[in-house]
Amino acid sequence: MFQKLYDKALQWSKHRHAVKFLCAVSFAESSFFPIPPDVMLAPMALSQPDKAFRFATLCTLASVLGGMFGYGIGYFMFDAIEPWLKTSSYLSNYLLAKGWFEEYGFWAVFVAGFSPIPYKVFTIAAGALHMVFPPFVLASIIGRGGRFFLVAMLLAAGGEKLEIKLREYMDRLGWATVALVVIGVGIYKYA
Repeated sequence: MFQKLYDKALQWSKHRHAVKFLCAVSFAESSFFPIPPDVMLAPMALSQPDKAFRFATLCTLASVLGGMFGYGIGYFMFDAIEPWLKTSSYLSNYLLAKGWFEEYGFWAVFVAGFSPIPYKVFTIAAGALHMVFPPFVLASIIGRGGRFFLVAMLLAAGGEKLEIKLREYMDRLGWATVALVVIGVGIYKYA
C-alpha cells in the first residue's frame, strides 16, 4: 500500500507543474496551510537529484515570502483572527510562540523555521507581537533555507540507491509511522 503511494509521489514530483505546486505549498504553509512543503520537496529532490538545490532555493524563497504574508496577517489582522485562534487547536502553539518571542526573539523564528514546529504560528505571532521586520526575515531565510537545503542535500546525495532502499522498506516505514501516530494519539488522550 505505501509503496504505491511512494511511487505516486515520485511520479507527481516529475509533473511539469511540480515546481509551481512546490512554490505554492511553500508559500501557503508559512501563513495558513497545514501541510509542510517537505512532502513535495523530498520526492522532487530524490527523483531529480541534479535539481535538488534549485528546488530548495525556490522552496526557501516561497516559504520566506509566505512567512512575510503570515507576518502581515499577524500585524494587520490579529484582532480579526484572535477569536478563531482561541477556539482552534493552534492556541497552545501560539501561546508557546508568544513566550518564545518574549524570551528569544530572533532565535524563536530561526528554530521554528528549521524545526517541525508549525512555522505559520510563529510568522503570525511575529507580526502580532510587532517583531522588528528585518531580523524576522533574516531568521526566516536562515531557518527555512537550512531546513530545505538539508532535506535536498541528504536526498540528492542518496540518489538512486536511496530511492531503491526507500521503496524496498516503504511499507514497513509507513506502518511504523501509522503505529507511532496511533500510540501518540493514545498517549495524548489518556495521559
